[in-house]
Amino acid sequence: MKVIFLTDVPSKGKAGEIKAVSDGYARNFLFPKGLAQVATPEVVKQAEISLRKKVTEESLDKEKMVKLAEQIEGIQICLKAHVGAEDRLFGSITEANIAEELSKIVDAPIDKRQVVLDNPLRQIGEYEVTIKFAGDLESRIKVIVEPGKA
Repeated sequence: MKVIFLTDVPSKGKAGEIKAVSDGYARNFLFPKGLAQVATPEVVKQAEISLRKKVTEESLDKEKMVKLAEQIEGIQICLKAHVGAEDRLFGSITEANIAEELSKIVDAPIDKRQVVLDNPLRQIGEYEVTIKFAGDLESRIKVIVEPGKA
């Protein structure tokens, strides 16, 4: 029986893929769990249309990410924090702090998981920080930590 997978099924097929599977496997496992459906001509045509639409959306998202990465490249962010002895901060500057400030500057959502820090910033000074986007796309920014009121 030919089926079209609605979701990725490990070692069997990916979403949108048309494949022949045994009747029992399809009826007893794939169909009840909503993982696949029978590959009729109408369903195949509909799947092709949705696949083209998905590819178009992904290319538009990629273009937006490239523009955002170019916009962010080289930006300087100045963050103020309470400082104690030996220029050490009370607390630290984390990925979330940097993402929040960067989001305000570029007026676009930046998730804290996109900010790459080896360790939280605990001293005043200048730091190079990498912002990762989808795939291998990334930008570098400069974060300046200054003494002051947070």
